[in-house]
Amino acid sequence: MTLPSRLPSYKELPVSPGAPPRTAWGLFGPDDNVGMFNLQTPERVAAAARLVRKGAVFPMNWEQEKPNPPLYSRGRFRHTVMRDIPVGHHGDDVLDNFFTQASSQWDGLTHVGDFEHGFWGGVTNEQLRQSQDKSRLGIDHWARRGIAGRAVVLDVGRYLESQGRPFDCSQRVEITPEDLEATRAAEGVEFEPGDVWLIHTGWVEWYEAQSPLVRRQISVTENLRTPGLQCSEAMAEYIFDRHPAAVCGDNPALEAWPPPNFIDPDGFLHHWIIGRFGIAIGEMFQLTGLSADCAEDRVYECFFAGAPLNIKGGTGSPPNALAIK
Repeated sequence: MTLPSRLPSYKELPVSPGAPPRTAWGLFGPDDNVGMFNLQTPERVAAAARLVRKGAVFPMNWEQEKPNPPLYSRGRFRHTVMRDIPVGHHGDDVLDNFFTQASSQWDGLTHVGDFEHGFWGGVTNEQLRQSQDKSRLGIDHWARRGIAGRAVVLDVGRYLESQGRPFDCSQRVEITPEDLEATRAAEGVEFEPGDVWLIHTGWVEWYEAQSPLVRRQISVTENLRTPGLQCSEAMAEYIFDRHPAAVCGDNPALEAWPPPNFIDPDGFLHHWIIGRFGIAIGEMFQLTGLSADCAEDRVYECFFAGAPLNIKGGTGSPPNALAIK
């Protein structure tokens, strides 16, 4: 696969003849299965590795048991540890009812597509149903390729608090493109193609402080309200024009929840980010320690590596991601 000599702007979409409006389908060829992770070239990975200066490692998987109860009607996994071998010291374990997107997660390219036209590249639900080999767009393509490169931490929560606009993480609060840009400028960091954006709102810390009653209440989807990215064409344009490989947050859906609606093609930011642009989404990343370290040393870029589960045709996975400074 050869990268295009120049990455298009949002206003120049579509890039391929016959592709639907506002899609980047065909940017990396007609049969691409990894989307914007194509931008994590060997040169960019090597440059990102040079960002490791003090050896501080920040895992971004939240405890797999959280949220508890799970959100969005997903089930709680069952973990059985077997220690019934009578001789010696030995253990084995098994997970049942394991929802790969119940805790920290990657949203893969077949999780959400363009509402009208299909998943990344125009692959449809019907094609995926009929596919016997699960060959298109599964998270296994990311797993076999590997995820590595530069990450930028956008600590929107701390920045807005410093401006007298602290988040109420129990409410739907929209983060605008202007908020992202102001945060970036205040941190003195620049975007580069292929970056992983790590957006800290403080939602995980808020959730950790809640009572069992509140946790049960918000596990009912109709009750859930969270801060997150604004669902708008302006937000889509802001993101695409900077060409990240992934946009990740510590909140449950990355975008403000609930979204405007799911049946309007423009009513769900996921339709743009994953379906039209081929950009990965990360949700409920554990960013508490990383964001605190960035606030202390004022360094908001780092090396990022992630290893999704290698499950053929999978729609999501725990991120298994590390930020290293």
